[in-house]
Amino acid sequence: TALVTKRGLVQAVEGIDLDVGRGETVSLVGESGSGKSLTALSVMRLVELESEAVLSGEVWLEGQELLAKPQSEMRRLRGSAVAMVFQEPMTALNPVLGIGRQLAQVLHYHGRSSSRSQARSIAAESLAAVGIADPAATMRRYPHQLSGGMRQRVVIAMALLARPSLLIADEPTTALDVTTQAQVLELMQRLQSENGMGLLLITHDMGVAAQVADRVAVMYAGRIVEQGAATDIFGGPLHPYTRGLLGSVPTLDGPRRRHLVTIPGSVPAPGTHPTSCAFSPRCPLATEVCRSERPPQAVLDGRRVECWHARQTAA
Repeated sequence: TALVTKRGLVQAVEGIDLDVGRGETVSLVGESGSGKSLTALSVMRLVELESEAVLSGEVWLEGQELLAKPQSEMRRLRGSAVAMVFQEPMTALNPVLGIGRQLAQVLHYHGRSSSRSQARSIAAESLAAVGIADPAATMRRYPHQLSGGMRQRVVIAMALLARPSLLIADEPTTALDVTTQAQVLELMQRLQSENGMGLLLITHDMGVAAQVADRVAVMYAGRIVEQGAATDIFGGPLHPYTRGLLGSVPTLDGPRRRHLVTIPGSVPAPGTHPTSCAFSPRCPLATEVCRSERPPQAVLDGRRVECWHARQTAA
């Protein structure tokens, strides 16, 4: 994905090779600014509606190539084939429409209801399925009258109304307290199991990824730098960036006064490291080759990693 800026065309996300199987949870992790949300918006073809962007490559969903489709056809596929749960539900919901009416609009658009009464019945069932105790009362309310946890449940119910094959959840628990966060994650896992859909979970929380993911893709500066089974990633990370992320997570079994690992610096701006390893200015293992050449993608221990020192780390 390249964005049109005052500096010209800037490559913001590149070299993404990611797949999500039915019933599988893949977690895309990394710091803010790594390109996680932009990747999701590109898959949904929403980035083109928000800014001037040039998409290249291929996005396949159940035999359909999404990048080749016009926006008119993509509007029909959003929700029915692929749906998205956005990071902040208050901005995803229409503040001047009641919850019931917003759910009914989705059903009518995708042809899942033939009458107002049927739409209200299906909407109530969907709210009950995501754990809302009084669906009838909730449908009469407006988004501002609901708690953050309830709004997130409504957005999840809305995303699943047309039974998509793939659900993209962009930081769905960021603004929630710990208890509500656990409930939402459990809810999404249950619904995924019942519907057999694939789940792409975007998060910066390594603890969340460890809890729910089958596979993990670690993203940095618009590229996936390490990808593999969750047990392998958390059991023995190969990329220095992955090691830094895991080292910054507090644990209960270590020394009480242990200092958390920090990664100095910040994620570089898009397009500023076209010929080198983007992580090299922050990497404790960086050498001259890291600062002058982009590392190739290697397959080690059953996972893909982009690092000149991956074999050294593996050893």
